[in-house]
Amino acid sequence: MNVQIEESWKQHLAPEFEKDYFIRLTEFVRSEYQTATIYPPGRFIFNAFNLCPFDKVKVVIIGQDPYHGPGQAHGLCFSVNDGVPIPPSLQNIFKEIQSDLGAPIPTSGNLTRWANQGVLLLNATLTVRAHQAGSHQRRGWEEFTDAAIRVLAEQRENIVFILWGSYAQKKGAFIDRNKHLVLASAHPSPLSAYNGFFGNKHFSRTNEYLQAHGQTPIEW
Repeated sequence: MNVQIEESWKQHLAPEFEKDYFIRLTEFVRSEYQTATIYPPGRFIFNAFNLCPFDKVKVVIIGQDPYHGPGQAHGLCFSVNDGVPIPPSLQNIFKEIQSDLGAPIPTSGNLTRWANQGVLLLNATLTVRAHQAGSHQRRGWEEFTDAAIRVLAEQRENIVFILWGSYAQKKGAFIDRNKHLVLASAHPSPLSAYNGFFGNKHFSRTNEYLQAHGQTPIEW
Protein backbone atom coordinates (compact mmCIF):
# COMPACT_ATOMS: atom_id res chain seq x y z
CA MET A 1 0.00 0.00 0.00
CA ASN A 2 3.02 2.31 0.35
CA VAL A 3 1.42 4.34 3.16
CA GLN A 4 3.51 6.93 4.96
CA ILE A 5 2.66 9.88 7.16
CA GLU A 6 4.63 13.11 7.37
CA GLU A 7 7.31 13.11 10.08
CA SER A 8 5.96 15.81 12.42
CA TRP A 9 2.53 14.17 12.43
CA LYS A 10 4.13 10.76 12.97
CA GLN A 11 5.75 12.12 16.13
CA HIS A 12 2.62 13.84 17.45
CA LEU A 13 0.39 10.84 16.74
CA ALA A 14 2.92 8.17 17.78
CA PRO A 15 0.81 6.95 20.77
CA GLU A 16 -2.10 6.17 18.41
CA PHE A 17 -0.09 3.79 16.24
CA GLU A 18 0.49 1.50 19.23
CA LYS A 19 -3.16 1.28 20.29
CA ASP A 20 -5.27 -1.82 19.69
CA TYR A 21 -7.87 0.05 17.64
CA PHE A 22 -5.21 1.30 15.20
CA ILE A 23 -3.64 -2.13 14.81
CA ARG A 24 -7.10 -3.57 14.03
CA LEU A 25 -7.81 -0.66 11.67
CA THR A 26 -4.54 -1.23 9.80
CA GLU A 27 -5.34 -4.93 9.33
CA PHE A 28 -8.85 -4.10 8.10
CA VAL A 29 -7.72 -1.42 5.66
CA ARG A 30 -4.91 -3.58 4.27
CA SER A 31 -7.27 -6.48 3.62
CA GLU A 32 -9.82 -4.13 2.00
CA TYR A 33 -7.22 -2.78 -0.45
CA GLN A 34 -6.29 -6.37 -1.34
CA THR A 35 -9.84 -7.56 -1.97
CA ALA A 36 -11.91 -4.57 -3.14
CA THR A 37 -11.65 -1.23 -4.92
CA ILE A 38 -10.89 1.33 -2.21
CA TYR A 39 -10.50 5.10 -2.43
CA PRO A 40 -8.30 7.06 -2.27
CA PRO A 41 -5.30 5.18 -3.71
CA GLY A 42 -3.17 3.95 -0.80
CA ARG A 43 -0.44 6.53 -1.22
CA PHE A 44 -3.02 9.30 -0.66
CA ILE A 45 -4.59 8.00 2.58
CA PHE A 46 -2.59 10.50 4.67
CA ASN A 47 -2.38 13.19 1.98
CA ALA A 48 -3.99 15.84 4.22
CA PHE A 49 -1.23 15.33 6.80
CA ASN A 50 1.57 14.98 4.27
CA LEU A 51 0.78 18.30 2.56
CA CYS A 52 0.26 20.18 5.82
CA PRO A 53 2.86 19.48 8.56
CA PHE A 54 1.80 19.88 12.19
CA ASP A 55 3.46 23.27 12.78
CA LYS A 56 2.18 24.70 9.49
CA VAL A 57 -1.53 24.16 10.19
CA LYS A 58 -3.49 27.44 10.28
CA VAL A 59 -6.98 26.21 9.42
CA VAL A 60 -8.75 22.86 9.85
CA ILE A 61 -11.77 21.93 7.72
CA ILE A 62 -13.48 18.72 8.81
CA GLY A 63 -15.24 16.47 6.31
CA GLN A 64 -16.80 13.06 6.80
CA ASP A 65 -16.00 10.44 4.12
CA PRO A 66 -13.80 10.35 1.02
CA TYR A 67 -15.61 10.53 -2.31
CA HIS A 68 -16.43 7.01 -3.48
CA GLY A 69 -16.45 7.49 -7.28
CA PRO A 70 -13.55 6.70 -9.63
CA GLY A 71 -10.75 9.26 -9.77
CA GLN A 72 -12.29 11.68 -7.27
CA ALA A 73 -10.72 11.16 -3.84
CA HIS A 74 -7.09 12.07 -3.22
CA GLY A 75 -7.00 12.37 0.56
CA LEU A 76 -8.27 15.95 1.03
CA CYS A 77 -11.83 16.56 2.19
CA PHE A 78 -14.13 18.24 -0.37
CA SER A 79 -11.30 18.17 -2.95
CA VAL A 80 -11.18 16.25 -6.24
CA ASN A 81 -8.39 15.66 -8.72
CA ASP A 82 -7.87 17.99 -11.66
CA GLY A 83 -10.18 17.20 -14.57
CA VAL A 84 -12.88 15.64 -12.36
CA PRO A 85 -16.29 17.38 -12.33
CA ILE A 86 -16.64 19.61 -9.25
CA PRO A 87 -19.03 17.95 -6.75
CA PRO A 88 -22.12 19.91 -5.60
CA SER A 89 -20.85 20.71 -2.07
CA LEU A 90 -17.59 22.06 -3.46
CA GLN A 91 -19.50 24.11 -6.04
CA ASN A 92 -21.35 25.70 -3.14
CA ILE A 93 -18.09 26.33 -1.26
CA PHE A 94 -16.73 28.14 -4.31
CA LYS A 95 -19.97 30.16 -4.62
CA GLU A 96 -19.64 31.29 -1.00
CA ILE A 97 -16.00 32.26 -1.54
CA GLN A 98 -17.03 34.29 -4.58
CA SER A 99 -19.82 36.00 -2.62
CA ASP A 100 -17.64 36.55 0.47
CA LEU A 101 -14.36 37.62 -1.12
CA GLY A 102 -15.17 38.36 -4.76
CA ALA A 103 -12.80 35.63 -5.94
CA PRO A 104 -13.58 33.97 -9.29
CA ILE A 105 -14.92 30.40 -9.22
CA PRO A 106 -12.05 27.99 -10.05
CA THR A 107 -12.24 25.60 -12.98
CA SER A 108 -10.65 22.79 -10.93
CA GLY A 109 -11.84 21.27 -7.66
CA ASN A 110 -8.30 20.36 -6.59
CA LEU A 111 -7.70 22.01 -3.20
CA THR A 112 -4.01 21.07 -2.90
CA ARG A 113 -3.23 24.80 -3.09
CA TRP A 114 -5.18 25.30 0.16
CA ALA A 115 -3.31 22.45 1.85
CA ASN A 116 0.01 23.98 0.79
CA GLN A 117 -0.99 27.20 2.58
CA GLY A 118 -1.75 25.47 5.90
CA VAL A 119 -5.34 24.28 5.51
CA LEU A 120 -5.71 20.76 6.95
CA LEU A 121 -8.50 19.21 4.85
CA LEU A 122 -9.32 16.31 7.16
CA ASN A 123 -12.00 13.71 6.59
CA ALA A 124 -13.16 11.85 9.70
CA THR A 125 -12.83 8.56 7.80
CA LEU A 126 -9.81 8.28 5.52
CA THR A 127 -10.81 5.36 3.26
CA VAL A 128 -14.00 4.07 1.59
CA ARG A 129 -15.15 1.24 -0.69
CA ALA A 130 -15.99 2.22 -4.25
CA HIS A 131 -19.64 3.28 -4.56
CA GLN A 132 -20.35 2.48 -0.88
CA ALA A 133 -20.59 5.69 1.13
CA GLY A 134 -19.74 5.21 4.80
CA SER A 135 -18.42 1.69 4.27
CA HIS A 136 -15.29 2.28 6.39
CA GLN A 137 -16.98 4.21 9.18
CA ARG A 138 -16.74 2.95 12.78
CA ARG A 139 -13.60 0.92 12.06
CA GLY A 140 -11.23 3.20 13.96
CA TRP A 141 -10.56 6.07 11.59
CA GLU A 142 -12.79 8.42 13.59
CA GLU A 143 -10.76 7.74 16.73
CA PHE A 144 -7.54 8.45 14.85
CA THR A 145 -8.77 11.71 13.34
CA ASP A 146 -10.20 12.78 16.72
CA ALA A 147 -6.69 12.33 18.11
CA ALA A 148 -5.25 14.52 15.34
CA ILE A 149 -7.75 17.29 16.07
CA ARG A 150 -7.16 16.99 19.79
CA VAL A 151 -3.37 17.24 19.57
CA LEU A 152 -3.68 20.34 17.38
CA ALA A 153 -6.25 21.94 19.69
CA GLU A 154 -4.16 21.23 22.81
CA GLN A 155 -0.63 21.92 21.57
CA ARG A 156 -1.17 24.81 19.16
CA GLU A 157 -2.92 28.19 19.48
CA ASN A 158 -4.92 30.46 17.18
CA ILE A 159 -6.01 27.84 14.66
CA VAL A 160 -9.29 28.33 12.79
CA PHE A 161 -11.50 25.23 12.97
CA ILE A 162 -14.27 25.23 10.34
CA LEU A 163 -17.16 22.92 11.21
CA TRP A 164 -19.85 22.58 8.54
CA GLY A 165 -22.84 20.45 9.48
CA SER A 166 -23.78 18.62 12.66
CA TYR A 167 -21.29 15.79 12.15
CA ALA A 168 -18.28 18.12 12.05
CA GLN A 169 -19.69 20.20 14.90
CA LYS A 170 -19.93 17.14 17.15
CA LYS A 171 -16.40 16.10 16.19
CA GLY A 172 -15.06 19.54 17.13
CA ALA A 173 -17.20 20.09 20.22
CA PHE A 174 -14.26 19.81 22.66
CA ILE A 175 -12.10 22.52 21.03
CA ASP A 176 -11.24 25.38 23.42
CA ARG A 177 -12.90 28.49 21.99
CA ASN A 178 -10.59 30.71 24.05
CA LYS A 179 -7.49 29.37 22.28
CA HIS A 180 -8.88 28.99 18.77
CA LEU A 181 -11.51 30.40 16.44
CA VAL A 182 -14.31 27.89 15.80
CA LEU A 183 -16.62 28.69 12.88
CA ALA A 184 -19.76 26.57 12.57
CA SER A 185 -22.63 26.62 10.09
CA ALA A 186 -24.84 24.38 7.96
CA HIS A 187 -23.13 22.00 5.55
CA PRO A 188 -22.46 23.16 1.96
CA SER A 189 -24.42 20.20 0.58
CA PRO A 190 -27.29 21.26 -1.73
CA LEU A 191 -29.64 19.78 0.90
CA SER A 192 -28.60 22.28 3.56
CA ALA A 193 -26.56 25.10 2.00
CA TYR A 194 -29.51 27.53 2.07
CA ASN A 195 -30.04 26.88 5.80
CA GLY A 196 -27.03 28.93 6.87
CA PHE A 197 -24.02 27.92 4.81
CA PHE A 198 -24.49 30.64 2.21
CA GLY A 199 -23.64 33.96 3.77
CA ASN A 200 -21.59 32.49 6.65
CA LYS A 201 -18.54 34.51 5.52
CA HIS A 202 -16.23 31.86 6.98
CA PHE A 203 -13.47 32.64 4.48
CA SER A 204 -13.18 36.36 5.23
CA ARG A 205 -13.61 35.69 8.97
CA THR A 206 -10.79 33.13 8.83
CA ASN A 207 -8.45 35.58 7.14
CA GLU A 208 -9.32 38.42 9.52
CA TYR A 209 -8.51 36.17 12.48
CA LEU A 210 -5.24 34.94 10.96
CA GLN A 211 -4.11 38.49 10.21
CA ALA A 212 -5.10 39.65 13.69
CA HIS A 213 -2.75 36.96 15.07
CA GLY A 214 0.16 37.86 12.80
CA GLN A 215 -0.35 35.17 10.19
CA THR A 216 -0.60 35.32 6.41
CA PRO A 217 -4.20 35.02 5.17
CA ILE A 218 -5.23 32.12 2.95
CA GLU A 219 -5.62 32.72 -0.78
CA TRP A 220 -8.93 30.95 -1.14
